[in-house]
Amino acid sequence: MNQPLTDEQQLLLDSIREFVWREVSPHVAQRDRDSQCEAADFQSAFELGLHMLELPEEYGGSGIDFQTGAMVFEELGKVDAGYAITLVSTFVAFRNVMLAGTGEQARLFADTIADGGLGCFAISEPGAGSDAAAIRTSAVRDGDDYVLNGQKCWITNGGIADIYLISAKTDPEAGHRGISTFLVEAGREGLSHGEHEDKMGLRTSNTCDLILNDVRVPADHLVGAEGDGFKIAMSGLDVSRPFMATIAVGMMQRALDEATVYALQREQFGRPVFEFQMVQDILARMSAKVVACRALVQQTMRRVDLGLDVQKDGAITKQFVTDLQQEVVSDAVQVMGGNGFTKEYPVEKLMRDAKVFQIMEGTNQIQSVVIARQLKKEYASRL
Repeated sequence: MNQPLTDEQQLLLDSIREFVWREVSPHVAQRDRDSQCEAADFQSAFELGLHMLELPEEYGGSGIDFQTGAMVFEELGKVDAGYAITLVSTFVAFRNVMLAGTGEQARLFADTIADGGLGCFAISEPGAGSDAAAIRTSAVRDGDDYVLNGQKCWITNGGIADIYLISAKTDPEAGHRGISTFLVEAGREGLSHGEHEDKMGLRTSNTCDLILNDVRVPADHLVGAEGDGFKIAMSGLDVSRPFMATIAVGMMQRALDEATVYALQREQFGRPVFEFQMVQDILARMSAKVVACRALVQQTMRRVDLGLDVQKDGAITKQFVTDLQQEVVSDAVQVMGGNGFTKEYPVEKLMRDAKVFQIMEGTNQIQSVVIARQLKKEYASRL
């Protein structure tokens, strides 16, 4: 039930599949064991231009549409979610610059990563996760500069990025209306990062604290106007949430692939376990969930390509897909029994990696809040 592909899409996806299984797959298990994520691990991706995939052609990127981008990241997600998220995080930051920044700021970002680099979006703090408006990192105007001080946490690519998009309070008394957004190059004095977090899953994705100690950035690094930061961040999340879902679909498809092949090969009571109707029922339901989630992602990405508002659609997609993702990867382990619980088979890693998808980019409970607010607006207007 996959949608028909154009010749260009087919050629692109074929090249992505060849790349990811040849260059990425052989190293995933070791990188997972070592909790390793370094910029050098992405050199082959840089050479292929995957870090510039979503950037418009005028900035040196491929300029592909969101639907095609979703297909690419599904393929990456099949092999390693951490690898996919490292690349996606660059686009999360760049989208915000495109959304509210100037052409010069977009050029700065693109030029910084063009020869092989990564971007990073930093908003979460030790006391501000779901409540993003509670951030305490400050940005104070000083002549032609802003001076940033504070600490960020749970920052994807925090320790390996070349350019950061950092949210800070320019007006501490204004709540979310006092948040502003800044472009900060990695070499800025006073910017440092903590150790890579020792996580349960997504161990091949760099996650760490950022420390800003009197970090000076030029005033022209302010993205948008003072006070626009929260709006910029939330608008960016509207699109990045379904991108998390498309990686999740790739993981679901891999779980289905592994479980089905295993069931066809594993024999019990003198026949493959696939022949047992209870196993067939599990696999059939897994397949239906994968197809439904892929269709939902593609529908949302079509709306993004059309320039439509996807605040509710993005939240629904992220919540629905990542909730079903937990069921599918768990069912894959169940089909494979004890073997599925060992590191010899990839479904164990899929299960560990999957959990955080219900948490990042706004917990799935926060998605319910976003969806409910939009429903209230839609139905109140009918009264």
